[in-house]
Amino acid sequence: MRIGFKLFAEAYSPTELVRQAVRAEEAGFDFVEISDHFHPWLHDQNHSGFAWSILGSIAAKTSTLELATGVTCPFVRYHPAIVAQAAATTALLSDGRFVLGLGSGERLNEHVVARGWPPAATRSAMLRESIEIIRLLWSGGYHSYSGRHLELEDARVFDLPESLPPIIVAGSGGPAAKIAAELGDGLFATEADRDLIDRYEKAGGAGRRYAEVPLSWAPTEEAALQSAHKLFRFSATGWKVQAELPNPVNFEAAASVVRESDIAESFGYGPDPSRHLERIREFADAGFDHLALVDAGPDVDGFLDFYRDELAPALSKLASA
Repeated sequence: MRIGFKLFAEAYSPTELVRQAVRAEEAGFDFVEISDHFHPWLHDQNHSGFAWSILGSIAAKTSTLELATGVTCPFVRYHPAIVAQAAATTALLSDGRFVLGLGSGERLNEHVVARGWPPAATRSAMLRESIEIIRLLWSGGYHSYSGRHLELEDARVFDLPESLPPIIVAGSGGPAAKIAAELGDGLFATEADRDLIDRYEKAGGAGRRYAEVPLSWAPTEEAALQSAHKLFRFSATGWKVQAELPNPVNFEAAASVVRESDIAESFGYGPDPSRHLERIREFADAGFDHLALVDAGPDVDGFLDFYRDELAPALSKLASA
């Protein structure tokens, strides 16, 4: 089992995220994962830097830390050819430490280019075509592609790494699990859902299984829960809502009825490591082997110290078990 740290790109500036990644490597994390957003979820977060620039800077300032997008939508705001080039370049800059996480995206980030927001079934088909295009361009040489939704004309990615980045496909249902099994190198999820892994394996998937574990560290339970509610209350709206709303103001409205008690049901929070370990164990027991810890607390450095001194030794025992 490998443990990562989720860079909360919606809540911190690009320079601060680079600093956090360096600290995460020093604290013993195996990887960092960053969301690829244009907007934050909430106005309380108030940030959303360009993920690819941040990854390049992190690559230059770390040496062992694996880097991952968690995740990139490759077909509305971007074209998959651009994602193929960006991922290949990031893999080169990081000496092969990059993992490309792909998903079908959210209206929040994709509508900004005024190309519309397709229905879920169409987005699933577009994700499949995008991965086919990326794989094609990573095979070397010039290529064209004519799909139902996406086109590629006489394109070549010139700078390719010797070892291509693994592609991890995000999803919460059967179609995404099937795409991950057929075209990806692993599965990405945000819930401790054993059924999703079963569908992935039934479709032939045998790769890495990534998940994000929601935590919030603070010296008191009250402070940890208050911070998690302030920064992460959008998460209680559920994925079908998260995929469809266009702007932070809409998420502010949708999350206005979310209480701290609602957040408490899904987060490991407070200063007690056992509460955090219980939440982490849920994902490990569900079958996930790459766990990205998300800290929604008020003190990132405090959390990183907490991980190094208390969580990491306990997780080492869990991984051995």
